[in-house]
Amino acid sequence: MSKKNKPDTRGFVYSTDPGFRFEEENTAAAETLLPAKQKLRIRLDTRQRAGKSVTLVTGFSGTEADLETLGKQLKNYCGTGGSVKDGEAIIQGDQRDKVVQWLLKQGYGDVKKV
Repeated sequence: MSKKNKPDTRGFVYSTDPGFRFEEENTAAAETLLPAKQKLRIRLDTRQRAGKSVTLVTGFSGTEADLETLGKQLKNYCGTGGSVKDGEAIIQGDQRDKVVQWLLKQGYGDVKKV
Protein backbone atom coordinates (compact mmCIF):
# COMPACT_ATOMS: atom_id res chain seq x y z
CA MET A 1 0.00 0.00 0.00
CA SER A 2 1.49 3.31 -1.10
CA LYS A 3 1.37 6.39 1.08
CA LYS A 4 -0.39 9.38 -0.41
CA ASN A 5 1.55 12.01 1.48
CA LYS A 6 5.12 10.87 1.79
CA PRO A 7 7.34 12.97 4.06
CA ASP A 8 9.99 15.05 2.37
CA THR A 9 13.23 16.75 3.39
CA ARG A 10 11.52 20.04 4.31
CA GLY A 11 9.76 18.50 7.30
CA PHE A 12 6.23 18.04 5.94
CA VAL A 13 4.75 14.89 7.38
CA TYR A 14 1.00 14.91 6.84
CA SER A 15 -1.67 17.00 5.13
CA THR A 16 -5.44 16.70 5.45
CA ASP A 17 -5.94 18.10 1.93
CA PRO A 18 -6.60 15.12 -0.40
CA GLY A 19 -5.17 17.03 -3.40
CA PHE A 20 -1.96 18.09 -1.64
CA ARG A 21 1.28 17.35 -3.48
CA PHE A 22 4.81 18.35 -2.57
CA GLU A 23 6.15 20.90 -5.01
CA GLU A 24 9.75 20.64 -6.02
CA GLU A 25 11.74 23.83 -5.65
CA ASN A 26 13.35 24.91 -8.89
CA THR A 27 16.40 26.82 -7.79
CA ALA A 28 18.54 28.13 -10.59
CA ALA A 29 22.26 27.72 -10.14
CA ALA A 30 23.74 30.98 -8.97
CA GLU A 31 26.38 32.26 -11.31
CA THR A 32 29.66 33.34 -9.81
CA LEU A 33 30.40 37.02 -10.16
CA LEU A 34 33.72 38.19 -11.50
CA PRO A 35 36.35 38.73 -8.79
CA ALA A 36 36.30 42.50 -9.34
CA LYS A 37 32.55 42.60 -8.55
CA GLN A 38 32.66 40.47 -5.40
CA LYS A 39 32.04 42.24 -2.07
CA LEU A 40 34.00 40.20 0.44
CA ARG A 41 34.27 40.91 4.17
CA ILE A 42 37.10 39.53 6.28
CA ARG A 43 36.70 39.29 10.05
CA LEU A 44 38.14 37.56 13.07
CA ASP A 45 35.79 35.31 15.02
CA THR A 46 36.15 33.36 18.26
CA ARG A 47 32.50 32.52 19.04
CA GLN A 48 31.80 28.93 20.00
CA ARG A 49 35.27 27.81 19.02
CA ALA A 50 36.68 27.13 22.50
CA GLY A 51 38.70 30.35 22.47
CA LYS A 52 40.38 29.60 19.16
CA SER A 53 40.36 32.39 16.61
CA VAL A 54 39.42 31.92 12.96
CA THR A 55 39.32 34.24 9.98
CA LEU A 56 35.94 34.34 8.22
CA VAL A 57 35.53 35.33 4.58
CA THR A 58 31.89 36.27 3.95
CA GLY A 59 29.92 37.87 1.15
CA PHE A 60 30.95 35.52 -1.68
CA SER A 61 28.22 35.30 -4.31
CA GLY A 62 28.49 32.28 -6.54
CA THR A 63 28.32 28.52 -6.63
CA GLU A 64 29.35 26.27 -3.77
CA ALA A 65 32.06 24.70 -5.92
CA ASP A 66 33.66 28.10 -6.57
CA LEU A 67 33.51 28.93 -2.86
CA GLU A 68 35.16 25.58 -2.07
CA THR A 69 37.92 26.40 -4.57
CA LEU A 70 38.43 29.85 -3.02
CA GLY A 71 38.60 28.33 0.46
CA LYS A 72 41.10 25.72 -0.67
CA GLN A 73 43.33 28.35 -2.29
CA LEU A 74 43.21 30.56 0.81
CA LYS A 75 44.08 27.64 3.09
CA ASN A 76 46.96 26.72 0.82
CA TYR A 77 48.29 30.29 0.71
CA CYS A 78 48.04 30.78 4.48
CA GLY A 79 49.44 27.34 5.25
CA THR A 80 46.65 26.52 7.69
CA GLY A 81 43.54 24.43 7.88
CA GLY A 82 39.96 25.49 7.55
CA SER A 83 36.66 24.70 5.91
CA VAL A 84 33.74 26.11 3.96
CA LYS A 85 30.36 26.13 5.72
CA ASP A 86 27.14 28.11 5.33
CA GLY A 87 28.51 30.31 2.56
CA GLU A 88 31.62 31.28 4.55
CA ALA A 89 35.24 30.32 4.11
CA ILE A 90 36.81 29.60 7.51
CA ILE A 91 40.59 29.87 7.86
CA GLN A 92 42.21 28.82 11.14
CA GLY A 93 44.03 31.52 13.09
CA ASP A 94 44.30 35.27 12.67
CA GLN A 95 45.13 35.38 8.95
CA ARG A 96 43.28 38.59 8.06
CA ASP A 97 46.28 40.42 6.60
CA LYS A 98 47.37 37.45 4.47
CA VAL A 99 43.83 36.83 3.23
CA VAL A 100 43.29 40.47 2.24
CA GLN A 101 46.69 40.57 0.52
CA TRP A 102 45.97 37.39 -1.47
CA LEU A 103 42.45 38.48 -2.46
CA LEU A 104 43.67 41.87 -3.73
CA LYS A 105 46.48 40.14 -5.63
CA GLN A 106 43.91 37.86 -7.31
CA GLY A 107 41.84 40.84 -8.48
CA TYR A 108 39.02 40.89 -5.92
CA GLY A 109 37.87 44.52 -5.90
CA ASP A 110 35.83 45.27 -2.78
CA VAL A 111 37.64 43.56 0.12
CA LYS A 112 37.26 45.01 3.62
CA LYS A 113 38.48 43.93 7.02
CA VAL A 114 35.69 44.26 9.58
